[in-house]
Parts: sequence; C-alpha cells; structure tokens
Amino acid sequence: MKLSHVDASGTAQMVDVGDKDVTKRRAVASGLITTRPEVIDLIAEAGLPKGDALPVARIAAVMGAKRTSDLIPLCHPLPLTGIDVEFELRDDAVAITAAVKTVSKTGVEMEALTAVTTAALTIFDMIKAVDNQAVISDIKVIEKTGGKSGDWTRES
Repeated sequence: MKLSHVDASGTAQMVDVGDKDVTKRRAVASGLITTRPEVIDLIAEAGLPKGDALPVARIAAVMGAKRTSDLIPLCHPLPLTGIDVEFELRDDAVAITAAVKTVSKTGVEMEALTAVTTAALTIFDMIKAVDNQAVISDIKVIEKTGGKSGDWTRES
C-alpha cells in the first residue's frame, strides 16, 4: 500500500495537489466538553470568572481554523472562505460544531477539526477555575462535501 505522505524512502512529504481540480469544499466537525450543570448555568449567564466563554471560544475556533497548517505538519495552507461555529448548551455539556468552507484543491477536514478543538480548549480554559475536571471528547468530522472522493455524512 502506497502512503500519500511518505515517499519511496519512507521520508515524510507534503502531498502534491497541483494536478487536482479546484472545487468548492466544506467540512463539518463536532465535539463535546462535559462539565457540571452549575458550570453550564455560568456559561449561559456569562458569569464565569474569566468572562463570557462562548464568544471567546468562537473567535478562537476561527483563529484555529485559519492557523491549521501552522499546527499540523504537512497540512496545506488553504484560503478559507467561511467558518461557522455553533454551540449548544446541554444539561452537563457544550456541544461544538464548526463548518469550514474553501474553494481549493484539497479539503478542509483538518481545519474543521482544529476549529472544534480550539473552541473546546478555550472553553476549558475559561471554566477551569470552576471546574478543572471538565472533559473534552468525541471530536470528529461529521460531514464532507466537494473534491474527488465526493460527499459523505457520518452515520449516527
């Protein structure tokens, strides 16, 4: 089996996407940060000691998506055309969803995953004074459109 990021001698390499078609591409990722119900109440009320967590986490998600190629080795820098970040407050968790779009030669799955992860890390940082036991979990790509491999949605 030929690996895409390894050359014949076993050396890591960036994949050459020069011959791929430029297409509209979109990826959606999701994740969860679980905490105590009283911390969810503080998040909802913007009552955390560090301030209003969700607007800060949204900005962090956008910044993380934009810097993905600086963080992930061999990841192509991409011209992102849109980043949407949503939060759903649950009884004992914040569900995070990020949708990232580009018009490029390669997909934005890594950017969507980085957006969700950066948002979750930011929320953890914002709540750690009141819950240092919070858990970040279940980060995954849930949908992808565009490109040679086509469209797909993760089955529940």
